[in-house]
Amino acid sequence: MIIKTTKAIPGHEITDEKVFKERRTLIKSMMAATLVGNSQTLLAQSSAKWPTLAQSDLSAKTLTPTPEKLVKEYTNYYEFSFNKEDSTKLAQSLAIDPWSIEISGEVENAGKFYLEDILRKQTLEERIYRFRCVEAWSMVVPWVGFPLVNLLNMAKPLSSANFVKFTTAQQPDVMPNLRNESILQWPYTEGLRIDEAVHPLTILAVGMYGDALPKQNGAPLRLIVPWKYGFKSAKAIVKIELLKKAPLTSWNKSAPDEYGFYANVNPSIPHPRWSQNSERLLGSGFFTSRRQTELFNGYGAQVAGLYSDMDLRHFF
Repeated sequence: MIIKTTKAIPGHEITDEKVFKERRTLIKSMMAATLVGNSQTLLAQSSAKWPTLAQSDLSAKTLTPTPEKLVKEYTNYYEFSFNKEDSTKLAQSLAIDPWSIEISGEVENAGKFYLEDILRKQTLEERIYRFRCVEAWSMVVPWVGFPLVNLLNMAKPLSSANFVKFTTAQQPDVMPNLRNESILQWPYTEGLRIDEAVHPLTILAVGMYGDALPKQNGAPLRLIVPWKYGFKSAKAIVKIELLKKAPLTSWNKSAPDEYGFYANVNPSIPHPRWSQNSERLLGSGFFTSRRQTELFNGYGAQVAGLYSDMDLRHFF
């Protein structure tokens, strides 16, 4: 049975079936060298808060990316497994075509947005970012994506929108820990303040290493907030809500004494069970090549102005 809307949809607005089936080709063809996207409405309203961001600020070309194979095979994806290698294999069963994101809450233009339609309105950028896990290991990844503010602007946020909540995919038929109700309350949720969400460093990634994002790394759409611990960067996003009040997030609900809302990288504040003073570089061996962790993961010049001294006294 074909269900139609009461208003006819113009043919030019219907996504070509081939596009749904060729996202990898689409992403590679859209790769661009420019590092500053067309972030307008919210970004323009808030830009006075931040210093001008040069190309080197957005993508640290001096960083050497971690070998691609290591990044693809060392992942935290607890919906599938608590073992990093097993989660990489099990995630291949995730269904990602077609994909849409529901946007609701304090917005003027709530609705469902298909990923391919979103991508056709973007200039994809490569951002080489440090990625710091709360488990005290790190890597450097060349992500491919676009500023989160671009998508939020499509929904036209209201002035009452103070926070952004992200909800990830629920596919219990292929996600064993959803069926077992293990560790967390599913689906996985995360959140940001609106000023964090519209900051120029915050992106939605659809690829890495010049290709489409692998399933185990968050395909087809994941959040990247480089100055926060990695668990803030939700994978496989299916829903975005703009809210007046801060949302409860998955890890904060599960262990509020260990995982709070901010999750800013801060070497001077230890996790209750281990130090955050240094980090193991992924692929370097467990007892060698440790790196001194930097406040805000090295992005303090760009984001420190978002936080008060009281914010920094909190672990998260």
